[in-house]
Amino acid sequence: MALKELEVKYATKRQRPYKLSDGEGLHLLVQPNGSKLWRLKYRFDGKEKLLSFGKYPTVTLAIAREKRTEAKRLLDQGEDPAEARKRAKKQRAALKLFEEIARAWHANRIEGLDSAHALRVINRMERDVFPVIGKRPITEIDPPEILEMIRAVEARGALDIARRLKQNVSQIYRFAIASGWATIDPTLGLNDALKPKPPVRHMARVPLAEFPKLVRAIFAYDGEDTPRRREITRDALLFTLLTWVRTSETRFAARDEFEDLYGPNPLWRLSPERMKMEREHLVPLSRQAAMIVQRRLQATNDAFLFPGAKPGKSISENTMIYACYRMGYLHRQTVHGFRGLGSTWANEAERYKPDWIEMALAHEDEDEVRGAYNSALYLTPRRRMLQDWADVIDAATAVSNVEKNPIEFSQFMRCSAPIQHLPPSDQRQPYWQRPLRAASR
Repeated sequence: MALKELEVKYATKRQRPYKLSDGEGLHLLVQPNGSKLWRLKYRFDGKEKLLSFGKYPTVTLAIAREKRTEAKRLLDQGEDPAEARKRAKKQRAALKLFEEIARAWHANRIEGLDSAHALRVINRMERDVFPVIGKRPITEIDPPEILEMIRAVEARGALDIARRLKQNVSQIYRFAIASGWATIDPTLGLNDALKPKPPVRHMARVPLAEFPKLVRAIFAYDGEDTPRRREITRDALLFTLLTWVRTSETRFAARDEFEDLYGPNPLWRLSPERMKMEREHLVPLSRQAAMIVQRRLQATNDAFLFPGAKPGKSISENTMIYACYRMGYLHRQTVHGFRGLGSTWANEAERYKPDWIEMALAHEDEDEVRGAYNSALYLTPRRRMLQDWADVIDAATAVSNVEKNPIEFSQFMRCSAPIQHLPPSDQRQPYWQRPLRAASR
């Protein structure tokens, strides 16, 4: 007689194991410890065999009956259900699991990553991804599963992490495709299903009218214990201001990332591992930025362009922001806010296309296809834009009458008119041409 759901649910343990039959060989084995196991008794090739279907309530009565139906179908075809299960298990074992590939991807990239960033990435995977799809074959995971996983992260309010998670999963699939372990990336097209990005939190920055004062404060910075440390910090601040890069990208700038420094088109090539959006970023260097790089390469043999006090280490994450505090810009100007200054200037100048500005800032491109292939786009106009910006910085060091001539300076900042009251060039020595300090730390 067929079982009822309530019979299964309320079957109580006894001193000895006992069975509740559902017919056609399917029964529920109730153990003395209270566990309930589904089993199918059948005959194949003249021998009686048992096939386990799993534990109740994970495997419900309805699921157990479906498994019985499938086993009967195999028997009708002359196939042993137990042997069919073993073959399927071997086939699944031959498939690569998502977690296995994700860890291989991470190990492949870890050498080029900042250690803190590498740790954040793997922690993100272990917390939000591996428990959900880590033990699944990578080829069997479909877009709705990934979307559901990402939405669980969104549900706790972590919208930025959710987008980074989607980006990491996509990178893992591209790695798997290149390695021959997968053929498609199921994350393509998911951006439109995600919640909108949170509003941008603008970092503190001074008004453009105060820009010359800020530049002169950086050039005159004298807030650290040795002349060399002050010089390194000054150079790092100016280099960040000139290039519109993020603080971490300046901190870990390495000797071998720079190209054609003494040629007509100096370039800074940042690998995907170094970038927030994890795509290669090309920074065309202005003459002034190239001079800073040349100065620093002449000043030290360190691997990092801006070395810290300890050998083999870069300047710390707080070096530049603390310098801003010492110059009197606490809560008024952050290092990240340099990017906002450059962006505001470029947009207000009305001479530069928004795409050039966004590319210079290495912002994420919402168009996934376009964003994957455009790292070298607009290189020539971006070079011209950053050179104009560097010339503004250069001139700002000599402007002493901004308060008296605000309209003139405003026109100059928009690149629409020259400054009329600059000292003669032969009476000025640009910072970038100053002699280097001694090499003591």
